[in-house]
Amino acid sequence: MNYTLIKDYIDLLQKFENETLAYPELYPGTVEGFKAWISDNENSTRKSHSEEPYWEGKENGRTPESAISTLLVHLNRYAKTYSKSAILDSEFSTQEDFIYLINLKAFGEMTKMALIKKNIHDKPVGMLIITRLLRQGLIEQTDSDLDKRSKLVRITERGQQILENQMEKIRQATNIVAGNLTHTEKMDLIRILNKLDRFHYPIFSRNINSEQLISTVYDEYTFKIS
Repeated sequence: MNYTLIKDYIDLLQKFENETLAYPELYPGTVEGFKAWISDNENSTRKSHSEEPYWEGKENGRTPESAISTLLVHLNRYAKTYSKSAILDSEFSTQEDFIYLINLKAFGEMTKMALIKKNIHDKPVGMLIITRLLRQGLIEQTDSDLDKRSKLVRITERGQQILENQMEKIRQATNIVAGNLTHTEKMDLIRILNKLDRFHYPIFSRNINSEQLISTVYDEYTFKIS
């Protein structure tokens, strides 16, 4: 038995626990969390020696965090533009309509709040979308056996048909959003965006009041993450 390998593995696990103890939302204490931590560290090590990229305003002291935030906003707007084109002459009013249906088709029936949270919406916005889909007959609702106060929603046959009618254009739109990235770049981007999503989703799920949101998150995390 290779005891040196076992010792190295235990040391690596200990390092994982020490470095991620303060950030359980980012790297849960599971095999998947451990794998994500290793992957992120390998990527950081591999790219730490590469030339730093340019971003607009860098020469004037603009921070990388500012550039990241702006670029994410821009990309979201580009994606919405393509999505709007993909649903022209359909029964969908917004891209959120078909995204809700795609989630219901992929994951099956769920409570209204589970569907809203999966799409990262506030309750009022999500309820408007669900109400619209119900009115159009694209989804239906039933009482939950576990909680009579909750309603379960599922995609209807009509909803599946309407969704399928637009799927070719929707797929084309998603391909365009990925732009001219190579396969390797797409995989790297997915890993980075997954890391950001693992950071933000638990915070979003806490429904922290807007007045306390920034101060609460900033105080809790103190941004020691590299």
